[in-house]
Amino acid sequence: MRVMAVDYGDAHTGIAVSDETASLVGEAWVIHEKSQVAVVSAIVAQAGSRGVSVIVVGFPKNMNGTIGPRAAISDQFAERLRSMCDIEVVLWDERLTTMSAHRILTDAGRHGKKRKRAVDAVAASLILESYLSYMRQGADPSSCV
Repeated sequence: MRVMAVDYGDAHTGIAVSDETASLVGEAWVIHEKSQVAVVSAIVAQAGSRGVSVIVVGFPKNMNGTIGPRAAISDQFAERLRSMCDIEVVLWDERLTTMSAHRILTDAGRHGKKRKRAVDAVAASLILESYLSYMRQGADPSSCV
């Protein structure tokens, strides 16, 4: 079973896919596309070719737990994914993942364009790591958001 995590953005969407045992992040990349339909199509195709069983979409709640405009966009994006594939789609609280991704890349000496190209893939990897850790604890995925 493979799990795919998505850090959806207006122009860049980070993708991370687990290894076959859903134990750790296997690969990560960025889809550079503004059209939501094109992003969804690319994700569905990649998920199908990699044997993904679950797609985890980052759900950027506000720090106080409320749903803001970005979370509403992610929710709508997840609904579009659900309508275009038979793969389970889960929303996952992703507060501070992009900030953490920037910090990781800065600590690794990545600055400027190099960091900008990689930050969304790193954020998706953090979302995936968090979800996989949660699932290893035997948690119910329907209680994620």
